[in-house]
Amino acid sequence: MASRRGQMLDGVLLLDKPEGLSSNHALQRAKRTVDARKAGHTGTLDPFATGLLICCFGRATKISAAMLEADKVYDATITFGEETDSGDLTGHIVARFEQTPAVTTTQLEDVLVSFRGEIQQIPPMVSALKRDGKPLYEYARQGIELERPPRQITIHALDVLSCEGNQARVRVHCSKGTYVRTLAQDIGRHLGCFGHLSALRRTAIGPFSIEQAIGLEALQAMPAPQSALIPLHALPDGLRPASVTTEENIL
Repeated sequence: MASRRGQMLDGVLLLDKPEGLSSNHALQRAKRTVDARKAGHTGTLDPFATGLLICCFGRATKISAAMLEADKVYDATITFGEETDSGDLTGHIVARFEQTPAVTTTQLEDVLVSFRGEIQQIPPMVSALKRDGKPLYEYARQGIELERPPRQITIHALDVLSCEGNQARVRVHCSKGTYVRTLAQDIGRHLGCFGHLSALRRTAIGPFSIEQAIGLEALQAMPAPQSALIPLHALPDGLRPASVTTEENIL
């Protein structure tokens, strides 16, 4: 019988996080499903967002730092016409275009040019960045707006997937520290019609892709869910923890 604390498992689970769960909630469900003792994830997704969440168990938690530094790829949906205080669909509307905008692909492409490459981005107030030991979102909840210095980020690729009426889907390949909801907001401002992030799906982190991931329900339905873990010796070069021995590498 397995220990109530879980087993000492080492490995990585590529989870396709469903909508409506926090990243930690999804991680805890996966942890219970595989009966692991120690677990962590590498990069939070908001509850409304879906997609790749890297869950690390046991010694695999040592790759967390590398994954936090890795580039990410997102499929983002922008709804034009309204801007929110959070930059996404969960916030309160703070600006509205006087009519329903109809953005063309050409108009969008012309604007996206200025967002590719190295750019300066001002982090949102609704974020976990800290000021005087307190996250910015706590100030935001009190109605306090603080000045935030811009940070340099890199948008490696920004491609239009679809554009019709007041909505567009774009593929964003970006460096760490990029706020896609701020990017959506800034794109709306440049178009002159406002905008906010209305859907987000993470499709890649570093060398890992959503095509390799498993959904939570599918994981829970597996007769042997531990088999979904990538063992340490099978991790890509440069990600294997130094403590993995030669014998483990050749298993």
